[in-house]
This record gives sequence, structure tokens and C-alpha cells, in this order.
Amino acid sequence: MTPMPLDPLLLLFAQSLLIGLSIAAPVGPIGLLTIQRTLARGPAAGLATGLGAAVADAVYGAIGAFGVSAVIAWLTGARTWFALGGGAFLLWLAWRTWRAPVAERAADAGAGRDLLRCFAGTFVLTLSNPATILSFIAVFGALSGRLAISSPWPMIAGVLVGSALWWLFLSTAVGRLRERFDRRWRRRINQASALLLAGFALWQWAGLLPG
Repeated sequence: MTPMPLDPLLLLFAQSLLIGLSIAAPVGPIGLLTIQRTLARGPAAGLATGLGAAVADAVYGAIGAFGVSAVIAWLTGARTWFALGGGAFLLWLAWRTWRAPVAERAADAGAGRDLLRCFAGTFVLTLSNPATILSFIAVFGALSGRLAISSPWPMIAGVLVGSALWWLFLSTAVGRLRERFDRRWRRRINQASALLLAGFALWQWAGLLPG
């Protein structure tokens, strides 16, 4: 009996889900912020942080999938300014993380405005990352051209779901460990996170220097 072929749109959704998962999973500044905020303020804050990156990933995926050439050209030409702005934002986050007060016990983030700030901060940070711009434009542009699909929405939905699944897993897993860290350890984690965020910023700026 001949197996039924997979629906092309379902296959494209699955491929895009794996792309979103693979781009979100490597530990970078967003992963570091998600871990630090989950330990300091609870899984909801960590998930909100990651979802900001997931939505930004979907925005760049949409640009690549729809093949908006004028926007792609502008984003590519503005890589230097994005890198400068993103690095400055990372340094500001590093300063805030270093100076953040540490309570005796880990407390959950307040609902609403606090979670919205977590979401918005990483949304802007991810949008300003030149590597995110180029990777999604290249991958989604290649997929849409190779498969000649009639609708790019499965690609956009796939990368959003894949990225969101990773942040849900990470914030849940770290959230289960947060009560094991006392005030001294959470202070050390904040300081180490701040130093790494500053390192990411300097590394991003170093990439602008002529080779």
C-alpha cells in the first residue's frame, strides 16, 4: 500500500518549527536573560522574556517569507546601526542586572506591567540583533523559493511555535530549580549574568571592526 504524501503546508510548518527551535535553543543573551529572570522572578517572567524573542523571530520570518525586498535591503544596510543599538541595550541590561536588589527568598514577578516589560525588552533586543536578521531572511527566503508555496503563513506560524516551545521548556525547567538557590547564590547568578551580557555587547561591537 502506497503511503499518503504529507500535506506540503504541514511539512513546511514542521520544517519551520524545527528552524525556530534550532535558532532559539543556542545559549545567547536572550537565553541568559530567560534563565536569570526565571531564577529571580519566576517562570512567568522567564516565559514572557522568551516569548518576546519568539515574536521578534516571527516578524523577521515574515519579512523573509514574504520576500519584501525593500525591507530586506534596508535591514541589511542598517546592520551596523542595529549592532550599535543592540550592544548599547545589552550594556544597559547588564547594568540593571548587576544592580538589581536580591530578596531573601525568590519571589514571582507581578502580573501585567512587569511581564509586559520582560516581553517588550527582549522583543526589541532580538529585533536589533543583526545575526537574527540575516539568518531568518536567508532561511525563509530559501524555503519559500524552493517550495514555491502559495502561502507563507505556515512558515511564520512554525517558527513562532518552535521558538515559543523552547522558551516554555527552558523557563519551566529552570523554574523547578529556583527554590534551591539562596540569596547569596542568586546574587552571584545576577552578577555572572551581568558580566556575560556585557561580554555579548562587546562581542557584537567587535564584529563591526574591520577584519
